[in-house]
Amino acid sequence: MPDLIPALIKLYIPLMGWISLGWVLGRLLPKGASAKLGQFIFWIGLPISIVAFLYRADLSGWILIAPVTAWVAIAVGAAFAWVWIDLGVGDERLRAMSKGLDDHAPNTGLILRNSDWSRATQGSFLLAMMVGNTGYMGFPVVLGLVGPDYFAWALFYDLLGTFVGVYGVGVVLAAKYGTVGEGSSVKLSEKILKNPAIWSLGFGLLLRLVNLPEFAETSLRTCAWGIVNLALVLIGMQLSQLTSLRKLKQALPCLGIKMVLVPLVVGTGLMFFGVAEQTQLALVLQMGMPPAFATVVFAEAYGLDRELAVTTLVFGCLALLVLLPLWVLLFGVMT
Repeated sequence: MPDLIPALIKLYIPLMGWISLGWVLGRLLPKGASAKLGQFIFWIGLPISIVAFLYRADLSGWILIAPVTAWVAIAVGAAFAWVWIDLGVGDERLRAMSKGLDDHAPNTGLILRNSDWSRATQGSFLLAMMVGNTGYMGFPVVLGLVGPDYFAWALFYDLLGTFVGVYGVGVVLAAKYGTVGEGSSVKLSEKILKNPAIWSLGFGLLLRLVNLPEFAETSLRTCAWGIVNLALVLIGMQLSQLTSLRKLKQALPCLGIKMVLVPLVVGTGLMFFGVAEQTQLALVLQMGMPPAFATVVFAEAYGLDRELAVTTLVFGCLALLVLLPLWVLLFGVMT
């Protein structure tokens, strides 16, 4: 595939450059700067990008396959994750029994807080496996490797797949495994209605009915790419504020499931449904995104294992650089 290396270089240079700039700014600017930038991107920048890239995106075909694929990926990953957790819990129980210790909750089969597989650790493991950075990280990667014509697939994967998973299943898991917080107070319907991305999706679909002047479309697209770069800067700023990189024992298998096993299994399954190669690549790239920052936010809000959430986040971003060529070689053709 002769175009692979130039395409990756073209992607990696801005990807690493903007993230590195964000890391430096995160060290120099006050801690509240990243939060303010995040609010700007969430309420203004991301909606503009969605409208701009959706304007010329190809919406033909069965685009609802995108959110369905997201839910299948979540389910498959959760199944593998629960199996791995069960194996880890089982090993700890055997070791405890051999030492004559009683470290386990009676009749529950769950390891207590002072073990490698406490309830908090199990919750963070499941969330990191489920919640991928399919927005701020996924959008620029798909745009860079697959192209704007397939942006709608990445968008539907994020909005109707990842987003609903975060504030639906994610909240339930966080409330179940966490030690603080009330999951019942968070209403999925309210989160969806308050999300500006949903409104911009509707506006973007309506705008496709209008023939914009060339200068207006060019300006809108230029602004959208600027927002994409700002999102990468935000990722760097957030990474600069993370200090704990422990919990590798749980983080590595979690990332193996999230970023390797699930894209490989579900992506291969898409071949049997007649999904075009470029569309398939866009979906596989979304499946293979590293865990989102929402995992750290949930860990802090619900009393989950923050160290595990941070470790999977940082090493997931590093693993992405290694895995991107693999997914392009296996599932796509360069445009």
